[in-house]
Amino acid sequence: MTLSEDDRSALAALDARIRAILPAQYQDSYQDVQPVSMGSAGLKYSSDGRVAWDLIWGSFCDLAMAGGPPHKGRLLEPGSASEVASQPGRYDEVTAEICRGITLTTHLAARPAPDAGWVRVDCGDAGLAAWLLRAIVMENVSARSEGRTLDLPAAPGFQLHQEIKNVVTVIAKTCHYWMGHMSRSQQTAIGRMLADLSDDAPLITPGFAGGDQTALAAMSVAIHQRTGLAVSAPRSVGWLGVECADVRSAVWMMRALVANNILSRRETTTLFVPVNPVDDPGGEAVVKCLGRVHELAAGAAVAPPPS
Repeated sequence: MTLSEDDRSALAALDARIRAILPAQYQDSYQDVQPVSMGSAGLKYSSDGRVAWDLIWGSFCDLAMAGGPPHKGRLLEPGSASEVASQPGRYDEVTAEICRGITLTTHLAARPAPDAGWVRVDCGDAGLAAWLLRAIVMENVSARSEGRTLDLPAAPGFQLHQEIKNVVTVIAKTCHYWMGHMSRSQQTAIGRMLADLSDDAPLITPGFAGGDQTALAAMSVAIHQRTGLAVSAPRSVGWLGVECADVRSAVWMMRALVANNILSRRETTTLFVPVNPVDDPGGEAVVKCLGRVHELAAGAAVAPPPS
């Protein structure tokens, strides 16, 4: 596929934006990062029998944002209000342990969110909250943010060795890269860039309340017509899956969408895009951006050309 001058300019701008949000160690090599897992670290316990969250990790896998393996193979979602209401005692235990783990590993204050199914983290800075939102969703853990706060999922069915550990791990991992691998000037620049992007066009996130099936079907048809890619049946609220040719193209397009202020994630070769009938009626902005990103991916030889 021959690149036009507009395509070259768009690819250069996209590369600059992606490099800007990545830790320095990835900025010149993110195209080469392989999604290979280091394996899961086991839990460690303190003398009081509780998990010593701050003693578990010495290093982490590459960020999914940089092309590393997502922490979860499938999206970890928040519990529903009915689930929480049916087991309030257990829910309190889960949220208390998640919040304890978050504070021990990141030194950020955390508490149960006002609405069921979430814990709320005070990031102290809107730029950090905005960056963590994008980075954590790419790890296949649900998240939402407003201002300087970040919400992460919780449910009474979460188990210590599984979902509770998943939530603590992803924020420990992403905060590790933000706090330990980025300069203060880069952090400030990221916060400014993400704020500017949202001023131009609000970040499109999944609508957690679900969506109209007719609208989902229309969005699926529009994506297929624009890209030639198949769209899978929805399996997570607020997300639509787009089948990519391979992992490389899914990673490339995921990053490109996020750099264009559209939350995205992937499960193996399936790229997930947000469905939000309030902020993006009919999915028009997502379809348009995905179509352009797919064209650029083909031009960059990371995806087959649109059929």
